[in-house]
Amino acid sequence: MFIHPLSVFSVLASEIINCLAATPLEPRWHNVRTKHAWGAVPEHWETLGHPAAGTTIDLHIALEPQRKNAVVDALYEVSYPRSPKYGAHLSREQLADIVAPHPDTLTLVNSWLKHHGVHPSSVSRSHGGGWLTVADVSMSQANSILSASYQLYRHAKTNETAIRTISYGLPVELHSHVKSVAPTTYFSSPGMLRHTPRVRRRAGTLGRGLLRRDDIEPVTPSFLRWIYKTEGYEPAAIDRNKLGVAGFIGDSPSPLDLRLFMTAYRTDAVTATFDVVLVNGGGYDPDTPTVEGNIDIQYTEAMAFPTPHTYYSTGGGSGPDPYLSWLNFMLSLDDNELPRTISASYGGFEDGAPLDFVESACELFAQLGVRGVSVLFSTGDFGVGKDCTDSSGNVRFRTMFPASCPWVTSVGGTMDYPEVAASLSGGGFSNHFSRPAYQDGAVATYLEHLGSRYDGLYNANGRGIPDISAQAHGCMIFFRRRESMIDGTSCAVPIAAGIVSLLNDYRLSKGKTPLGFLNYWLTGWNPVTGLGTLDFSELEKMLDEL
Repeated sequence: MFIHPLSVFSVLASEIINCLAATPLEPRWHNVRTKHAWGAVPEHWETLGHPAAGTTIDLHIALEPQRKNAVVDALYEVSYPRSPKYGAHLSREQLADIVAPHPDTLTLVNSWLKHHGVHPSSVSRSHGGGWLTVADVSMSQANSILSASYQLYRHAKTNETAIRTISYGLPVELHSHVKSVAPTTYFSSPGMLRHTPRVRRRAGTLGRGLLRRDDIEPVTPSFLRWIYKTEGYEPAAIDRNKLGVAGFIGDSPSPLDLRLFMTAYRTDAVTATFDVVLVNGGGYDPDTPTVEGNIDIQYTEAMAFPTPHTYYSTGGGSGPDPYLSWLNFMLSLDDNELPRTISASYGGFEDGAPLDFVESACELFAQLGVRGVSVLFSTGDFGVGKDCTDSSGNVRFRTMFPASCPWVTSVGGTMDYPEVAASLSGGGFSNHFSRPAYQDGAVATYLEHLGSRYDGLYNANGRGIPDISAQAHGCMIFFRRRESMIDGTSCAVPIAAGIVSLLNDYRLSKGKTPLGFLNYWLTGWNPVTGLGTLDFSELEKMLDEL
């Protein structure tokens, strides 16, 4: 008996349809594959056991966008000076369109959460729609959702505590839809760049040069405005320009110390002030200021006065939570509320952060650049790293995150005049991020001159930091009404941010858009000072050509 092949196909198709109708295919939520895991508890961390009964956390889930690489492509278009779209930064709504996940991704992830008993009312979308936040998740539920084992950990050196897991997994079906989940295996801390004021004996007058390590010439606003050539510039777009300072871990600046600082070092700016915005339960106590809060405000104000300043005090403890909360808040702001320049003097060693998290967070910094914000992070004060020998005895240079993110402008340190690299200046090559195209020429040339020296100690194909530098030795500040002198890139980044803010002012005063992401505009590089320090008068001329 002859049966036509099409008839056979029709019969088989009919049977398949009947089978599907009788037994709907459901994702296999129990087929879990590890997303990230540490082989052991990360160095310097110790477990304190299970968190207290009733403890909850918020889970932040980064989703794959429908248009892969759309954010970085958009960043290039609006930031590359020769692009026809240069300066055409996107609005909050336009950005949301390009970061949105595919509807199928949302359906699948929501189905997974529902399977684990998560009520839809506890799920919200954030970061332009590309992240889901699941609020108030119990420890047992978080362990079930992520095949994890959450514990309370303490850092042996800083005494900070954090709820983390050394491994987590996702159903196989979700690996192509979910980029990362936090907090999970991120064991670094943004508290690592805090500083202690170091009172020093001062010697001579500015410009005489470095005599000995303890005879550092004092760095003051008049000196900085002279060497970086900003002293003759009068901000003219203060109604359209704003400088933001990111504060974490309870850091607070003091208005009284700011007034004393300006009275001593910049008398035309004694009226300098700043707004304070609290993010994610952040606090502000001007009566108990911190060195970090004071130096950040005093030096951005010293360079950019009378540009309006906002200090964003973000709560949430250590680890990734403050970064994500702060980024979510910033990206939620209306376009006219966003600061055009942001100074951030925080970071942790990159090797304490899992790749899936830093890539997801880095893209959020790129989103700020797409919206026309210049974000500057300090590179740290440990040169090529601190405690470079791991538990296995291997030695490898270490870099800081978020400074290592290719979509922020990282700031290293210099000293003296004429300026030379400061030995403390953090720098080197990322082990997480590959070298961005904007660094190809300059970094390749540097590596050619370096030759085989230090082979095996760094990733020659990684993103290089810093991008630029500023003074980081002997910076004068007022802290709790007393004059002090400190070192650190926490001094360099607000200085650089203040100069960038003036450049943004200049563009805005000419009816142009702000600079946004800076690095496509920069050339030249070395792994201690980057391109070098900023000459405002020369950069002002370059802006006339954009």
